[in-house]
Amino acid sequence: MSTTIPTRSEIPESDTWDLTKLFPTEEEYRNSFARLKDLYPKIGEYKTHLDESAKTLFECLECEKSLDQIAERLGHYSSLKYAEDSSNNDHISRRAELSNLLTKARETSSYINPEIQQIPDEKFQIFLDDPVLADWKTSLVKLRRYKPHTLSEREERLLTLGAPIIRGHSDTFSQLTNVDMKFGSLIENGQERALSQSAYLSFLHKKDRDLRRRAFQQFYAEFDDHKYTLASALSLSIRGDCFSAKIRNYPSAREASLFGDNVPVQVYDNLVATVRKNLPLLHDYYQLRKEILELDEIHQYDTFVQMVPVVQRNTPFDDAIDILLKALKPLGEEYLQVLGHGLKSRWVDRYETKGKRSGAFSSSSYGNPPYILMNYKADVFSDVFTLAHEAGHSMHSWFAQKYQTFQDYAYPIFLAEVASTFNEELLTHYLLEQANNAQMRAYLIDRQIEDIRQTLFRQTMFAEFEKEVHTIEESDGALTLETFKKVYRSLLEAYFGPRFAIDDQLDLECLRIPHFYSAFYVYKYATGISAAISLADRVLNGGAGELEAYLEFLKAGARQFPIETLRTAGVDMLLPEAIEKTMNLFRKRIVQLRELML
Repeated sequence: MSTTIPTRSEIPESDTWDLTKLFPTEEEYRNSFARLKDLYPKIGEYKTHLDESAKTLFECLECEKSLDQIAERLGHYSSLKYAEDSSNNDHISRRAELSNLLTKARETSSYINPEIQQIPDEKFQIFLDDPVLADWKTSLVKLRRYKPHTLSEREERLLTLGAPIIRGHSDTFSQLTNVDMKFGSLIENGQERALSQSAYLSFLHKKDRDLRRRAFQQFYAEFDDHKYTLASALSLSIRGDCFSAKIRNYPSAREASLFGDNVPVQVYDNLVATVRKNLPLLHDYYQLRKEILELDEIHQYDTFVQMVPVVQRNTPFDDAIDILLKALKPLGEEYLQVLGHGLKSRWVDRYETKGKRSGAFSSSSYGNPPYILMNYKADVFSDVFTLAHEAGHSMHSWFAQKYQTFQDYAYPIFLAEVASTFNEELLTHYLLEQANNAQMRAYLIDRQIEDIRQTLFRQTMFAEFEKEVHTIEESDGALTLETFKKVYRSLLEAYFGPRFAIDDQLDLECLRIPHFYSAFYVYKYATGISAAISLADRVLNGGAGELEAYLEFLKAGARQFPIETLRTAGVDMLLPEAIEKTMNLFRKRIVQLRELML
């Protein structure tokens, strides 16, 4: 059997996505590109006139929208072609050329938001009440919220010019960890294998415990050699967050980050408090892992290796579609018909080809198919879950596009992982019902436990770290290497528990997490999985009302702020119930796994 990765020309067209829905030919792409190039200067004609009337503001917004729709479609096509083969010079050139054009277009329209902010309150309200702006009311109200945090034109220009300097720590971190740091190699089964950032987790999944331990120690030895530089970069990142928040009149960096989604700090604090209360469950899980793996003591490098043997099962892509559609049957006919047709009519670029981007994603533009990139392998059963996940994103986009205007369809990141994780929950439920042997049941249960552990518990620990270190900076404390290590060690002890062997090197983990250099994002993963599990439970155990509420969630797009959208669907993230429901599922699965494995 050949292991050579095929080129795109060597695989059936039916296994690739059909991008002719975006542009039937390259010539049509070029025509659209030329049209945007010709039209974007027109947006400049409205400069200094936005406060004249609601009609003028409407005409400007509609002009910008028409340009944005062209740009979005061009960007969608360009990015998907680049994902097909990032070594193809045509794809590289197309992407770079479009980037340059979009930069010019953004510069030309950059006056719009500041001018809207400068319209006097009384006149702005009159504009909002004018029927001509009815379709723009939501986005205008959201934009206007930033008025107290928008500076003068001169100050905004200075901040824009200074942004690369203020945010330069991210480049420093990336260059240091991805380029300069050298992790060496390890011997595995007599063969030398390179240790790198991407290979590290692969080593931690190995059955050979000595290999896992050596990988852990060697990996963190390199971080130890650069710990002061990394601590400096992280400190500058946090100071940049606090500086930006202070200069824009936010009470704190955390509140500045939550402001865009109108998420109260209560949501963040409720997440941390509820997870903290349930940490004994996590400690019980680590004890179970220790027993199943027959370890004398459990270390962090023992937490990734699989406890349950990988399910050996060949699932062709078309079979995966059939399994998924059966699992998603509770979502009703419209959902199933649209998804089934899409998956079978080339929404998906199915298999690995030379130069193709790794992993998987869903990508959409308004009025166009929500395409899915996969690198599907029939003998990797977890790829069925990946398909379910990306299909959740795509159907979220499909419903939002169908029921919302262009300006209100793009749902926020806070909600992005809910629909995808929801689909994985329904797939797990279906497969557990169908499982006719203990090994499959154990595999599915272990997989769900790991999802909750890594997404809810681990990301909440990260969220706690971000909150604590920013509070130290905002209280005029010193952010040194020792400060970071002390804060992180305290969290490690709390989350891993008293029966866990915490290696000293693990204190340095806080210096290598990329999200820490772009703070207050990780909590969204934790709230997302909690909301998804709660909504899946409502749909599976409810009736027509619960299903309709979930479908309304998919249709909502950005019409409301995310907390309100979830509340309408039946989950209130201001309260602990959704997180507690996830904890109850975690507890139940631990009991079931213990019964199956011991």
